[in-house]
Amino acid sequence: MTVVTRFAPSPTGRLHVGNVRTALANWLWAQKQGGRFWLRLDDTDAERSEEWFAVSIRDDLAWLGLHPDAEVRQSDRGTLYEARFAELVAAGRIYPAYETSQELDLKRKIQLGRGLPPVYDRAALKLTNVDRKRLEEEGVRPHWRFRLDESAPIEWDDLIRGHQRFDPATMSDPVIRRADGSWLYMLPSAIDDVDMGITHVVRGEDHVSNTAVQIQMFAAIGAAPPAFAHQALLTGAEGKLSKRLGSVGVDEFREAGIEPAAVRALLARLGTSDPVEPIVDAAELAAGFDFARFGRAPARFDEAELAQVNARIVHQLPFDAVAGRLPAGMTEEAWLAMRPNLSSVAEAADWWAVVEGPVQTATATDDRDFLTRAAALAGEIDWTGDPWHALTGALKAESGRKGKALFLPLRRALTGRDHGPDMAQLLPLIGRARAVERLYAA
Repeated sequence: MTVVTRFAPSPTGRLHVGNVRTALANWLWAQKQGGRFWLRLDDTDAERSEEWFAVSIRDDLAWLGLHPDAEVRQSDRGTLYEARFAELVAAGRIYPAYETSQELDLKRKIQLGRGLPPVYDRAALKLTNVDRKRLEEEGVRPHWRFRLDESAPIEWDDLIRGHQRFDPATMSDPVIRRADGSWLYMLPSAIDDVDMGITHVVRGEDHVSNTAVQIQMFAAIGAAPPAFAHQALLTGAEGKLSKRLGSVGVDEFREAGIEPAAVRALLARLGTSDPVEPIVDAAELAAGFDFARFGRAPARFDEAELAQVNARIVHQLPFDAVAGRLPAGMTEEAWLAMRPNLSSVAEAADWWAVVEGPVQTATATDDRDFLTRAAALAGEIDWTGDPWHALTGALKAESGRKGKALFLPLRRALTGRDHGPDMAQLLPLIGRARAVERLYAA
């Protein structure tokens, strides 16, 4: 069996972190199994779907390195849905219902007031042909429901949650088509999964009850369901379900200087028993992806943790991978010198500005003679080897200074900062002329 997974967003908004996690899990599983990964745009909601959202979804997946093997759009598949719909109506598995939303709301309130679950009472099934004709002559257009089979429980073995069991008698027959003819999510999704040969569906645990319904839809169509894996939902760093997680998206990651590899590395391990590691190679990440390692507890997404993973990713990036994002003239030697001190690639520009100058310094009075002598020695030492240790060695011998008293005034005078990259690597980039000028100025 060739594994086929899919990511099926609706182009009604930008991808957020939960969407990205779902896309990543489906992509990683397909990669691990040597299978295929589809992008399916669930754009049956014509009023809310917008083309620029579809473009942004493609762009975000590309930035993350999640390249689909193929793409389909539900808006192009209406003929298939109509054919399946007609078959299921003929088989008695789909039926018209005529209640208004106000009537349905009143029914639910009455049931809740009586301590009963708000399950649809199937009143529409009691209507005669004469009743239906009269309603339609009055201008009432029906919506359509899928009739659940209540003869046996709905059961499946979830790859993350284990054995699942639902009693269909406790569930309402779901509306699958509106009165205006537009489709809701459930039936087109099941039809597409069959037609596309989807073998595995990875999604959030908020879809578990939808899965129960769709398993009956697969059976009604005459197809075996795919395997399902429902991930625990994400929570915020404060430990509660966070509305903010619904807005944190790829565009925000980009603006914050987060690397796509950092997003992959963190989201692939959230909710699992595996530690989060700064894995750059997506193939390595896929090789370790295992549904058996996922737990049932909510998964904690912490932007501070993402920033930490990002820094560890940046510290691994070779010059060729970042050259296009570095300031003009910045060399590989400079990148390697600065890389250990960076939290993002963008910060390299700040340190390149330190190299090229000018820098602002404030010198303590008792350091001025020391720095004047440092300037003279900087003009005399051999710069072909290790000028930093040559300079500090000579100053230590002459002044008797050591440790912080020796190194900090020099760093401040040469860079304008108290901390930063290793001076043994940074000083050759600054060069003799600029070093002497800065030391005399300080």
